[in-house]
Parts: sequence; structure tokens; C-alpha cells
Amino acid sequence: MQIIGWLILIVVFVSLTLGSWKERQRKKNGAFATMNTTVGALLRRDPGVAQVLIDHGMHCVGCPSSAGETVAQAAAVHQIDAQALLSDVNRYFMTHKKEA
Repeated sequence: MQIIGWLILIVVFVSLTLGSWKERQRKKNGAFATMNTTVGALLRRDPGVAQVLIDHGMHCVGCPSSAGETVAQAAAVHQIDAQALLSDVNRYFMTHKKEA
């Protein structure tokens, strides 16, 4: 029974480490947003991304409830192609890098 516990612990550790590594690689390559990134996080990173969202039909980017929605949820609510939205958002961040 202890072996199963240790195996579960190892699997969880590897999953968390791999997820963290993937996120660092994504940010290193300029891709900031995922389907699970909230609209609020996008706007906090760079308010200029609001224009990309508006261009895709999300005219309520200032609405408090939209800040808590993920990219996938917002796309579904507004009947927007989520993959196209995500691609354009990441393209925006790649071309508008903010200096730290």
C-alpha cells in the first residue's frame, strides 16, 4: 500500500514540475495566454490587449464579470472562435513586449 502512495506522490510531483516547465517555455517564447488564462490577467499584463478582444467581438472587456472569465469561457459566451482569439492575443503579446 505504501508503494502506491509513493507512486501517486511521484506522479503528482512530475506533473506539477512538467506543467511549470511548459509555462516557463510558453512565456519565454512570447506566448502568454492559454485557454485557461482569465481576461483580467490579460488586461493586467497589458491593457492594450483590450483592442484585440474588441476586434473579436468582445465589447464588454470593461465589465467586471468578464475579468474572471477564461479565454475559453469568454469565447463561448460571445460565440467567438477561441483558437483564433488566443492566437491573436499571443501575437499581440509577442509584438508588444513590455520591458520589465
